[in-house]
Formats: sequence, structure tokens, C-alpha cells
Amino acid sequence: MAASFYQFSSMTQWLLIGFLMAAAVSAGNFYNDFDITWGQSKSRILDNGNVLVLNLDKESGSGFQSRNEYLFGKIDMQLKLVAGNSAGTVTAYYLSSKGANWDEIDFEFLGNVSGQPYTLHTNVFCQGKGDREQQFHLWFDPTADFHTYSILWNPKNIIFYVDDIPIRVFKNMENDSIPFPKNQAMRIYSTLWNADDWATQGGRIKTDWRNAPFTASYRNFSADACVWSNGASSCDSSSNSKVWQWQALDYAKQGQMKWAQDNYMIYNYCKDYKRFPQGLPPECNIS
Repeated sequence: MAASFYQFSSMTQWLLIGFLMAAAVSAGNFYNDFDITWGQSKSRILDNGNVLVLNLDKESGSGFQSRNEYLFGKIDMQLKLVAGNSAGTVTAYYLSSKGANWDEIDFEFLGNVSGQPYTLHTNVFCQGKGDREQQFHLWFDPTADFHTYSILWNPKNIIFYVDDIPIRVFKNMENDSIPFPKNQAMRIYSTLWNADDWATQGGRIKTDWRNAPFTASYRNFSADACVWSNGASSCDSSSNSKVWQWQALDYAKQGQMKWAQDNYMIYNYCKDYKRFPQGLPPECNIS
């Protein structure tokens, strides 16, 4: 990693702009927008529906899902991750469809021992096939305060953002026979669970249950998105009235993404020649 952990760099101005934009996002309400689906006794909705808390102990983790399904949109959520010794824990926040040939867009936050950085794991599944992992460390402590993690999904791109800084793009390359998620509606899911068989340093560091319960918190959910219901979209297919419907990265945002990848990316499947000895996946060879 070219930059030191939590480095305060020349990106200061961009980060401050991103923070201000994230702070302006209008909040949804967890009572109205989500259902607790796992570990009900370990989940809490607080502050009149403005905050949701998931907990994990040795007995069970917990999770929730959105009431709506979406087919394209801009999804924002602010998270504050498990603090302290979070080794073995995974906080997953993702979009997913159902069925054997599901589509999925993943943020997963892999805990670590105290003082060591989280690993932000990203992946894209198309028709049941993933193996498109990119991993990052972050330029801030994600346990000290809330930060905004966003997915922009339109027919041309999937863009992952952290505090409005793009960190990854997966483009629609169907013209090159590469599947792209565009036909299956997806719900928003999040879970906090124990994965100490693989999550921290390849499973070498196990969960220390003396630190339980582990807690992750959520607020300021926003979905500027097309709701899918009864086989139809809430968006007018004849217009592109919302910015996100056609949005791609402009030159400035491409520069921000390059900064994030140059300094904080720690794994890229498109550079893992040992994993793919017969050749990298085809999208890796397309600019």
C-alpha cells in the first residue's frame, strides 16, 4: 500500500467535499424501509427509525433487508463499523437478487485486530458467477464515526463510492459477451456475522468472544432508485430524468478513483495471475 494507513494527503479537498455531500443525503426511515430478518433479539431500531444497530455474539449474528426491490438506482447508507478487536467479524452490505443465477453487488467489511485496518472487500456477481474481488484499506478509521458507502447501478456502470469518492467501476461489456447485472431486481441486505474461518488474515486470527457483543450501526439510508413491483419499474423507461440513470465518471472522478486505487487497493483479481493461470477473466483485458 503506497500510502500509510489513515494518511491525510493531497486529497483533503476532495474528501471534505465528499463529506459535505454525504452529510446532505436525505435519510430514510428504518421502520418503513427495512425488515429485520435474522437475529431479531440482537437488532434494534432507534431514534424514531433513524438509526439501526446490528449485534453479533457467540450465539448468533443479525441482519436486515429492504422491503423494496430495485432495478437500477443510487443507494447510499452510512455505517459505523465494529470497533476495537473486530477480528473474525464481517459486516456485509450488498444488493442481491434471488435464484440460482442471481446477481449481486457487494461491500463486505472484514474486521481485524485492534489497531490494524479493516479490509473493504468488493465483488460483483453476474448470473451466479462472482470471482471479481477488489479489496481496499480505507484512508480513515471506519469505526470512529459514520461514513457513507454508495452503489450507483445503471445500465452502463456499477460504481462503488466511499464518502462520494469512487473506488471501483464495473462497466457493462455485454458487447464483448461479458454478463452484466441488468435484468434482475435486487433488494438491499446487511448482516453482521462470524467468519473467522477466513475473514481475518486468511482465518489465522479467530474471533475473541470476550469482546462480544460486536456492534455495527446504520443511518441516513437513501435510495434514489427504480422500485420494481409486480413486474414493472417505477421509472419511466422513455426518459432519463435522474442523473444517475446515465452517469459515468467524469475526468475529476476518474482522478479520485485512481488516487484511491493507487494508494489503498490491496488486491485486484485482474492482477492475480497465479489464481488465473489460463488467463485473466476477459473483462480484465478491456480498458
